[in-house]
Amino acid sequence: MASPRAHSSDPPSEAPFGRAVRVDDLGLPVPGGAGPVRRVVSLVPSLTEAVAATAPGLLTGATDWCSHPADLAVTRIGGTKNPDVRRITALAPDLVIANDEENRRPDLDALRAAGLPVWVTDIRTLDQAFDSLHRLLTIGCGLARPTWLDAAEAAWADLPPRPTPRRAVVPIWRRPWMVLGRDTFAGDLLRRLGVEPAQADHADRYPAVPLPELLACEPELIVLPDEPYRFGADDGPEAFPGIPAALLSGRHLTWYGPSLVEAPRLLAAQLARARPGTARG
Repeated sequence: MASPRAHSSDPPSEAPFGRAVRVDDLGLPVPGGAGPVRRVVSLVPSLTEAVAATAPGLLTGATDWCSHPADLAVTRIGGTKNPDVRRITALAPDLVIANDEENRRPDLDALRAAGLPVWVTDIRTLDQAFDSLHRLLTIGCGLARPTWLDAAEAAWADLPPRPTPRRAVVPIWRRPWMVLGRDTFAGDLLRRLGVEPAQADHADRYPAVPLPELLACEPELIVLPDEPYRFGADDGPEAFPGIPAALLSGRHLTWYGPSLVEAPRLLAAQLARARPGTARG
């Protein structure tokens, strides 16, 4: 279950900077410094893009996987699962931003032990994404609410009525096959676009399911994003003969940030172009 959090329409209970202790999505205190946030290290690619699009000069460090914006010129501090704590500490950030799913808690605890304020997001639905991004950028970073966040909310609010849902297997990895299960951000986006993940009631959020079991559930559609595993026309559809396959932008399906502005239009178009299933051989 997602952690309870304040909504952007609620009166703010935290003040930025040093006037009060801020609270992140997990309800953990995030001590503030004596002045505004001027140096941010991001441990999440989508949050890196969100900060860069809002206040480009704020970022001083990001992971090796932070690919947007393309011209991002900051110190690289390792991966999301193995950040270099010493390098991050040396950057003396006013705030480190992370995500409860993407990053390991022992790494975040080590950063806190080094005296760094860490803000952790927890996002499992689109509504939570909008609320979390607002709080992170305005309360966490002390920035004005960005116009791209308003545009993203408007884009998703303007969706046409949901079509009759199609039951889909949504792999995120192969060898072993792993799929979307319960309580995921990507699953919430797909439902809004008329796709119901077939394993949505699974006990795990990203279960490993043998291919024969995926085929046995008789999905109407296979949804293949290009990250975290890079599924493509020649890598993925052939495992599901006779079932239409839609190739989706993983960034637009799984990132919460400026990509949400164009995500509903782009993902809907990619779903509409689902490739006819190859004949069962």
